Amino acid sequence: MSKADHMLSILWMLKQRGRTAGELAEALEISVRSVYRYIDALCISGVPVIADSGPGGGYSLPEHFIEAPLFFDSEEQRALLQASSFARGTGYPYVEALDRALSKLKRYSNAQQLEQMERHENGIETIHSPSPSLSHLIQELELGAANGYTLQMEYRKGNGETKSSRAIDPYGLVLWKGQWYTVAYCHERHEIRSFRVDRIIELHRTEAVFARPADFSARDFLLKSLLPARNTEEKLVTVLIASDEGVLNDLCSHWLFGHTLVQRMEGQARFQVDETSLLTYAPYFLLPYGTTLRIMEPSSLRERLASIASNLAAHYKT
Repeated sequence: MSKADHMLSILWMLKQRGRTAGELAEALEISVRSVYRYIDALCISGVPVIADSGPGGGYSLPEHFIEAPLFFDSEEQRALLQASSFARGTGYPYVEALDRALSKLKRYSNAQQLEQMERHENGIETIHSPSPSLSHLIQELELGAANGYTLQMEYRKGNGETKSSRAIDPYGLVLWKGQWYTVAYCHERHEIRSFRVDRIIELHRTEAVFARPADFSARDFLLKSLLPARNTEEKLVTVLIASDEGVLNDLCSHWLFGHTLVQRMEGQARFQVDETSLLTYAPYFLLPYGTTLRIMEPSSLRERLASIASNLAAHYKT
């Protein structure tokens, strides 16, 4: 056990009842001298350990400290266990540390708490798409964002062939639709950009450092880069879609349609979409819905969907 584990164990036992140095040493299988050192360390850290000398003496804690909650309550324990399931399979780089923390949580829980945790531990599970391990890249990017390290990156562009080497200042990481993105200041382009982590070939720390802009949100930046810019002169087109409530709910929860919704009516939803997204991305998203929805307007979107469907039909007939 580490020093921290020994100190926590002593604190846990003293919260139950007072004990002598010999009793603590025997329970932990350490020397009495080590117990003295750990007690001193607890006192230095602010724990009000009471030392009583003479026969029947030993160490104890004041009543007010015993009554104070030392560990998480049952709801907090359940939340930590279930939240850990969301991290697994995403490439989160600190799963081993998470396992150690949960092991400590269980070690210092009583039988009733353990039984409750076991009942809830598998109550929530997640399914993640298989992907190559990115934990070493995610860890380096997270450390770079936290400590202000400029990183040298070799990056593969979307076509899979073009590669580039550039220095970046990682401002943060975002997990979106099963993909990790880093939002960083690119020294080559002299602007903040987003990069897919699975396209990073190599990553090296440099001696340069940076300061992240105050109150910067990598999540907000990535989301804004995906949404149509309302402050530009690009024309926004009204899209009216009719369908049942289930399909409309699905559409309105989508990252593009949800943020461009202007009116929700019974059996219909009205959106304001920029022309570029309307004729490029939107048709391919709407096509899998087939005949479960109707495009009431604009006609250009119906024509685009018909053209894509016709080309697909011709492709598979040959």
